[in-house]
Amino acid sequence: MNVAIIIAGGVGSRMGHDIPKQFMLVEGKPVLLYTLENFQNHPMIDAIEVVCIDGWQQDLQKYIEEYNIDKVRWVITGGATAQESIRNGVENLKDVLKKDDTVIVHDGIRPLVDIDVLTDVIETCKKYGNGVTSLPYNEQIFVVDDEYSTTSYIPRETLRRVSTPQAYRFDKLCWAYDKAFREEIGIYGSSYTNTMMVELGERLYFAKGSDKNIKLTTPDDLEIFKGYLKGKM
Repeated sequence: MNVAIIIAGGVGSRMGHDIPKQFMLVEGKPVLLYTLENFQNHPMIDAIEVVCIDGWQQDLQKYIEEYNIDKVRWVITGGATAQESIRNGVENLKDVLKKDDTVIVHDGIRPLVDIDVLTDVIETCKKYGNGVTSLPYNEQIFVVDDEYSTTSYIPRETLRRVSTPQAYRFDKLCWAYDKAFREEIGIYGSSYTNTMMVELGERLYFAKGSDKNIKLTTPDDLEIFKGYLKGKM
């Protein structure tokens, strides 16, 4: 069984709107629904769980019914951080999934995930136990010596950009979140499932990525998304 956990628990303050960015309307449709439709329409996705910001659960249920997203089987409340939200999603599935099921974690504000990216991350996970969407890093990265200068850089050939979707075998995901929160490893700041796994000593396996798979964080990102929808990008 392949189950997607869609994280929609953030406030999105950097977007500068009064409502959470996952519920902002773009071309008359909430951003989150574009994301859900990609998973709804993918033949390898069996079920969807949405981890939703508190207070918006009823709105989400109405949208799910309106847009016929019938693969959504669970809507649960998010936590104070992304990691707490993901853990809530994992905990909710413990009495439902088998240990060898695949769980795909994805940001609800990445509405342009391609079908082949999602397919590859699932297939990579089936082969290795996990799969993380990745791309080469195309810019030069320099290490800061002080506020004004540098004398060293990191060869970009040694770097990969990793985002969501990410896929993990369910028993490994349960083990990781239990250990991480018990021992306070990889759960603070900007930590996510992938960084937590590395801090716990796990090896990650790269899957296909796409530059189109943007995260809607700022108003500029929103304009890029609108451009993709209108075929201008």
